[in-house]
Amino acid sequence: MIIKCWGARGSIPVSGKEYIKYGGSTTCLEIRTKNDEVIIIDAGSGIRKLGHELLKGRKRDYNMIFTHAHWDHLLGFPFFQPIYTKGTHIKIYGYPFAQKSVKELIKISMTPPYFPVNFEDIKADISYHEALKGKLHIDSVTVVPISLSHPNGGFGYKFIEDDKCFVFLTDNELTFKHPGGLCFADYENFSRQADLLIHDSEYTKEDYKTKKSWGHSVYKDSLELALKADVKKFGLFHHNQERTDKDLDGIVRDCKGIIKEKRSSLKCFAVQEGMEVKI
Repeated sequence: MIIKCWGARGSIPVSGKEYIKYGGSTTCLEIRTKNDEVIIIDAGSGIRKLGHELLKGRKRDYNMIFTHAHWDHLLGFPFFQPIYTKGTHIKIYGYPFAQKSVKELIKISMTPPYFPVNFEDIKADISYHEALKGKLHIDSVTVVPISLSHPNGGFGYKFIEDDKCFVFLTDNELTFKHPGGLCFADYENFSRQADLLIHDSEYTKEDYKTKKSWGHSVYKDSLELALKADVKKFGLFHHNQERTDKDLDGIVRDCKGIIKEKRSSLKCFAVQEGMEVKI
């Protein structure tokens, strides 16, 4: 399983020389299965570049799954060029959140007067697999959902292929329980011994003094989750829009210092746009 990041930024896309290393695009990940099937997680602004890359190849069949309905995870969909290309086939999977179907959620982003191209003008063949319950199987990968602790709800996912496991928990507040959310121990058990855990790490302790209940975690709490769950690799994710490359480098150093103090073998990094991780 290969996981590639096309966007790791939170809330809004950013640009500038201070964001070059980690990137400014919002959430979009691509998973390639061992059979080279494509699974796309979320349609933040990072999906634009992914679309261009996919069109360079011959694959026109994709699977897409969403974590939740907030704009930074949907805003790139109208700019995903494969949807305007005949011969493109997309299976979109959705769990019930925000009281709307996945089709309704993405259609809103292409509804006048908000966007000049109508949703009905899409040329791709899109099938919707709504209101799923329990495990989902996409090619050789088993997908296991878990409710996120986030305003308006959402889902994190565990992707299992053979004996490898990737857990993705963005937009998850570990120390505040939103309606539908779970406890720290639940996320710890869900992430247990994962080969890779990518978790929301948007805030510092100072940030959190004024942003508690906003739906995101302090990076030290996310690190604690990774350590307690005994995962092999931990990626800090959903970088705050004001967090510069220099700031993120400092956070990574702090995390590595904590890991060293605890004599752990955990590998820690801040997820970068364009980064690939193979497990």
